[in-house]
Amino acid sequence: MSKPLGYYTSYLPGDGSVLDELDDMFGSNLEKLTLKDKLFLIGALGAQLCADQDGEVSNVVKSVYPGILLTTTGNIEGLVEALISQVRWGQNAEPVHHS
Repeated sequence: MSKPLGYYTSYLPGDGSVLDELDDMFGSNLEKLTLKDKLFLIGALGAQLCADQDGEVSNVVKSVYPGILLTTTGNIEGLVEALISQVRWGQNAEPVHHS
């Protein structure tokens, strides 16, 4: 079972934020979002966070991506969860800057 949105964010019910809107529309655990909607938001928000970072995506990561898509759905979901945890808690290598 998931935890309420405020567990993961600074959101407080009734604060008038966009997170408050999400809570009102989709429930405090976002349980009224479809799987497709959740996956869309994960991808779109991830793309925006990526665009906000300096540097480029490494060629090695680009080359392994197609192989990742061939694994099971459970493995892909687990990888997404692992990556989110590391992004959230700062377990990230420094970007390589090419001159």
